[in-house]
Amino acid sequence: MLRSSTDDQVTIAAAGITVHEALSAASQLAARGVSARVIDLYSVKPIDAATLRQAARDTGRIVTVEDHWAEGGLGDAVLEVFADGTDEVLPIVRTLAVRDMPGSASPEDQLADAGIDARAITSAALTLARA
Repeated sequence: MLRSSTDDQVTIAAAGITVHEALSAASQLAARGVSARVIDLYSVKPIDAATLRQAARDTGRIVTVEDHWAEGGLGDAVLEVFADGTDEVLPIVRTLAVRDMPGSASPEDQLADAGIDARAITSAALTLARA
């Protein structure tokens, strides 16, 4: 857990380079009056299910962000934590991941083109926070 408060409205779970984007998004969200929890999910196997379940209980909303293909990645691993339906709170989950083959561009442009930069994370988190 990199950032949290008792007022968190949404959780952002990220890994690798997207962790920095998630922290930036959390700051942008705070400027808009939305408190965001940020979790560094550096390990998918094993995943930190306890932290995710607590985040679900506290915020009810999770945005996952990864710089990989969506299939079989971080978002799927987070969804798997809640797949058996036995948790008291099943969060709304939005997954942000690479969906198209990236082209040649700066790292910043590649993150933006993939929809996994701070701006995209902020937008997804705002949508969930208002849900």
